[in-house]
Formats: sequence, structure tokens, C-alpha cells
Amino acid sequence: MTDHHQPTRGKPRVALVTCAELPDLDPDDRLLLEPLARRGVTVEALDWADPSADWPAYDLAVLRSPWDYVPRRDEFLAWASRVPALANPADVVRWNTDKRYLADLSAAGVRTVPTSWVTPGESWRPSAARGEYVVKPAVGLGSRDTGRYDLAEPQHRELAVAHVRRLTDAGRLAMVQPYLDAVDTAGETALLFLAGPGGPAFSHAVRKGPMLTGPDLGVDGLYRPEEITASTATPEQLAVADRALAAVPGGPGRLLYARVDLVPGPDGAPVLVELELTEPSLFLGHADGAADRLADAILAHLGRAAG
Repeated sequence: MTDHHQPTRGKPRVALVTCAELPDLDPDDRLLLEPLARRGVTVEALDWADPSADWPAYDLAVLRSPWDYVPRRDEFLAWASRVPALANPADVVRWNTDKRYLADLSAAGVRTVPTSWVTPGESWRPSAARGEYVVKPAVGLGSRDTGRYDLAEPQHRELAVAHVRRLTDAGRLAMVQPYLDAVDTAGETALLFLAGPGGPAFSHAVRKGPMLTGPDLGVDGLYRPEEITASTATPEQLAVADRALAAVPGGPGRLLYARVDLVPGPDGAPVLVELELTEPSLFLGHADGAADRLADAILAHLGRAAG
């Protein structure tokens, strides 16, 4: 296959990949513009689906907020495979945009939330188990099409069945997971990693407040709003994150960024909820120097590509 990527002349050019609904980027991502400009990088925000975009003209395309891809995942993956220099790489994007990657991580020894999978055409009824469960699609983002159900309540049991059926009738793989109620008090911890000389290096952590309060009633916009505060990662959380990153296909050394979302399990030990490698919010505004660290990581990627 011919490489159509054009060599850099003058200032390196970087595209921050977004979607039509966020043509000027998410506010958090805009914090990256000034640090990149100070480093001599020309930056442009581009909609991934813009047919006029000349992707080979950029030295690097950084996935940031292409948050409308879910109903067009096949189109999105085909686009990603055509971009000459994409971060994170297209094969990682393919693996990471289907949450069946959780099974791969579990097989690699990462402690993940137990998950039942319901395929299109398969019927599902709750077992005799009680407690709260989460229903969501295997391909999705921003907590859209996601609901929380108390299986001790007959109405919730029927709503959970209807939710699964709604997903599978649309040809989507459904996930059913126990709700880890420690999130109601401890919240969810997101650990942010940015590329360093020896691979992804821990940058900062944030706490995400609980979002799921009941059955899926729909979400206005691209994602469900989150309550975010700065946090401190524990050694136990960092150990889980390191194990998860080590299990990424192709190795973690190719990653520009990663977000590892953890909640306390029933025994208090951290459990991985999601490993976000495609288009995660990086919460740059919640940690001093985070935007500069990401700008440095992008420069390192540019240097690697030029070499």
C-alpha cells in the first residue's frame, strides 16, 4: 500500500478530530490549542466525517470529540483506517469501540465488572438474582442508551427486559452488568495517562460523580453531563491501570493517551469499568500542567513519525 502521508514543511500540522456538533471542539480540548501553538504547531479542528478534509496533509490527527460515530461505527472505522497518522491507531480504535474488549482484559487478569452479553435475536430475562443491574450497548459512549434497574422491583425487571430488547432489535449487542453501588459514595475514578518516553505515563486523576439514577429515559445531546472533581490515584488503582494498559493489543507504547475508569468493587478493591482509548474526555482543566503534558506528548509523536 502506498503511503500518501506528506512530509512536514515548516510548522507541523495537527488535526484535532471532532464532529459536526462540536466544530470548535469541546471546551476542555480547547485548552490544548495555546500550548501547541507555543510549541510551533499549527492546529485545526476537523470533523471526522467532513468529505473535504485532506487528512494526508496533517502530520498527526488526534481523536478528541468524534462523539457522533456510534450509529456509524463501520463508516468511522473505515475512515480511521484511511488516516495516515492517527492517534490512537486505527487498530486500537477498532478494538476499543466495542466493549467486548472487557472480556480480553479479564482473560489477561484485569479485574473487570462481570458482564453478560445478549446478541441480536437472543431473548433475555433476568434470573432470580436480586440487586441492581446496568443495561447498556456494547458500542456506545457518554452513558447514552444506558439504564440502572433494581431487579427486586417487578416494574424495573420489565423495563430492563424492554431495554435489552430495544437494543437487540436494533441489531446492537447488549451488556448486562451488576451495579457497583460504591459508586454512589466513592464515585468513579478516572486515571489519565499520556505518552512518555517509556510508554504511557500517569498524568492526573479525577473523580466522576454517580450518573445512573434509574431506567434509561434518553439523553439530550451527545453525552450525559458529569460531575467532575480532581482526585488522587491510589497505588492499587495505578496497579490495575498498568495491568490493563499492558494488555492493549500491540502494546501500550503506541498510545498517545489513555483513560482508565475504576470503581470500588464489593470488597473495596478497584474494578475496571472501562478502558477509554478512542475519544475520552481527558479533563485537562482539572490538573495543573495537563494540557502542556499532552502537548509534549503530541510533539513526541510528531518526532517519532518524522523519524
